[in-house]
Amino acid sequence: MHYVIIGAGPAGVNAAEHLRQYDPLGQITMLVAEDVPPYSRMALPYYLADNIPSEGTYLRKQTGHFEELNIELLQGRASAVDTSAKRITLLGGKTLDYDKLLIATGATATRPPISGIDLDHVHNCWTLKDADKIIASTKPGSHVVLMGAGFIGCIILEALAEREVDLTVIEMQDRMVARMTNQVMGNLIKDWCISKGIQVKTSTGVTSIEQGKDSPLMVHTNQGESLPTDVVVCATGVRSNTVFLDGSGIEIDMGIVVDDYLQTSVPDVYAAGDVAQGRDLSTGEYHVQAIQPTAVEHGRLAAHNMVYGHGSPHPGNVNMNILDTAGLISTSFGLWMGVEGGEEAEMSDIENFKYLNLQFHEDVLVGASSLGMTQHVGVLRGLIQTGCHLGEWKDKLMEAPNRLSEAYLACAQSQHKAMGPG
Repeated sequence: MHYVIIGAGPAGVNAAEHLRQYDPLGQITMLVAEDVPPYSRMALPYYLADNIPSEGTYLRKQTGHFEELNIELLQGRASAVDTSAKRITLLGGKTLDYDKLLIATGATATRPPISGIDLDHVHNCWTLKDADKIIASTKPGSHVVLMGAGFIGCIILEALAEREVDLTVIEMQDRMVARMTNQVMGNLIKDWCISKGIQVKTSTGVTSIEQGKDSPLMVHTNQGESLPTDVVVCATGVRSNTVFLDGSGIEIDMGIVVDDYLQTSVPDVYAAGDVAQGRDLSTGEYHVQAIQPTAVEHGRLAAHNMVYGHGSPHPGNVNMNILDTAGLISTSFGLWMGVEGGEEAEMSDIENFKYLNLQFHEDVLVGASSLGMTQHVGVLRGLIQTGCHLGEWKDKLMEAPNRLSEAYLACAQSQHKAMGPG
């Protein structure tokens, strides 16, 4: 049996290792697009901030790790997949046959269609090469404009702040990290950044970039501002890497459409990680969850189903985000924005940048978000993932949301009693 994995991120690497565990004799080939060992994009900010060397981003630090597992790393990029012939064509014309295929190609950073976006000194921060370019072109005091204050943008913001650059953040939405915060929380993050000496301009868009006279670049905004800068870092979004699948017969939506076993619309072809539309535990719907814990779990599940066939369907992953923005931790879990007919509980300490919001459907916690309050992270995930009926504790949490640990303990004890002895 020849298993081929296209992609060498967390989903692909975890899948390869589990394939070897489940099938000690199978042939495993992992297609690696870049000329470096498999690495984690989530570690790039640590490299950008000079906290780790480039090797510190590698997913597996031990030399010869994949060779010891008899996993072949083949450098190359897929340009087409013929699912009828079970054959992959690589850029350059070489082909690779498979018995079972896992597509774990992740996503690619996008750039908005504005004038000057392709000038020198305009960078993404999505690959090791991108990080190398930013490191080479910045130093303490460099003027940097960061386009985008979403999840990825705020991770990059943290690293740039540690590089001690003069940083201006431009975000089109009316608050920071709009996909995981409400108005209160998003603007608290903005105020926190400003207190750290970072300029943040929300409800603002970049209209064009041009070469400057007294600086490398000049950034123009829809608010009539012109900002001289040394470097622009673009963090305005990503798209799933699916172009090479045109004509393959594999169903594509926002990502690759998969079933509860992570199999695509074509037998023996699976998808995992940022390229796959997996099941959301909270809604039962399928969409791309671009977070590393989901990618890792997808890799394991796909490997199991590729080897053993389809047993129990996967219930889905909890949509969760944990973000460090210049030292302020924010989190969101499940249906953090609430549900129709639901109720919410909220507590805030604006002066100390602390905030907690709970979302209920009847007596079940279905979503939550927090700022500056990390002690509840495990409890929030546990309550949402189990779907525990809180009973009287729902009313107590409505009055005092910070009593989460007590509610979780009471819920666990109730479930234990319901199961009975033994």
